[in-house]
Amino acid sequence: MNQTVRTRPDGSERPLGEAYDTALLDLDGVVYAGGEAIVHAVDSLAAAREGGMHLAYVTNNAARTPETVAAHLTRLGVPAEPSDVINSAQAVARLISEQVPAGSRVLVIGAEGLRVALEERGLVPVDSADDDPAAVAQGYGGPDMPWSRLMEASYAVAAGVPWFASNTDLTIPSGRGIAPGNGSAVEVVRITTGATPQVAGKPQPPMHRETVLRTGAERPLVVGDRLDTDIEGAYVGGVDSLLVLTGVTTAAQLVAARPEHRPTYVAADLRGLLVAQPEVVPVGDGFRCGGWTASVDGGALALEGEGDSLDGLRALCAAAWTRAGSGVCELDSAKVVALLGL
Repeated sequence: MNQTVRTRPDGSERPLGEAYDTALLDLDGVVYAGGEAIVHAVDSLAAAREGGMHLAYVTNNAARTPETVAAHLTRLGVPAEPSDVINSAQAVARLISEQVPAGSRVLVIGAEGLRVALEERGLVPVDSADDDPAAVAQGYGGPDMPWSRLMEASYAVAAGVPWFASNTDLTIPSGRGIAPGNGSAVEVVRITTGATPQVAGKPQPPMHRETVLRTGAERPLVVGDRLDTDIEGAYVGGVDSLLVLTGVTTAAQLVAARPEHRPTYVAADLRGLLVAQPEVVPVGDGFRCGGWTASVDGGALALEGEGDSLDGLRALCAAAWTRAGSGVCELDSAKVVALLGL
């Protein structure tokens, strides 16, 4: 379903869990939200695993260690080992270790996961800008991170210390709604200092490199809920992607996505791993998927038909993305998408 309106990796009708050897799964908004499993996630992942698909969990959240994340997943009914978890703390720690000598002090603005990742790379976490750090590492510190941590980061960055961010996600999903993410905290330091950090997390290349190194995936499928991190990260890495609509991305945002934010596939939730994606085919001036046909009529998106609403969304994406080409669809997609109830 990307900008070439490709529907299957090899023309077959195999479920995605059979067409790809490894699912690179985002966590927040995909597997769980607010710490609780998202509907259908546990059963779908179990079925994909039983079918032979390797499951790896790739998250921009740098707050928790892989051991903690694996234990959490296991409690939810998704058995996981620490080696199955790849986070942006690991990616940023590798990035820093390539630019400062072993044993260097690093000012940590974040939680335990970031500290552990730095120590694994032979770096020494410190807590103050007065500790003569060689770098500043900023990651998500949880809802209770004090404002004083951002002040310490600002002092060091303003003094010229190299600044690294695990990720720049402005928001994260929670059990109560959308909350500020690490990117919001990074913006505080950026506005205060005028500096720009080196970023390791999705969609940046360091995260993709870290994931490939740790999983050894040969035919990976990125699975996520965010266009600007998960899907763009897959685009940057040159691999296919599945967008699930259980997180922050709306159907209207998907239809209006620019090229690097267009997933190969879309599904309501992780059950999408267990089925083949339906074919999207050109029909006259539009595209058909299932019982729906979408086109651009007189400068406006048009949709007609009936059946699975996701098929209608797939047809809409094909029509809108073809019209937009390498640009952004400026047509009013929200009104049309509303007809699908998505």
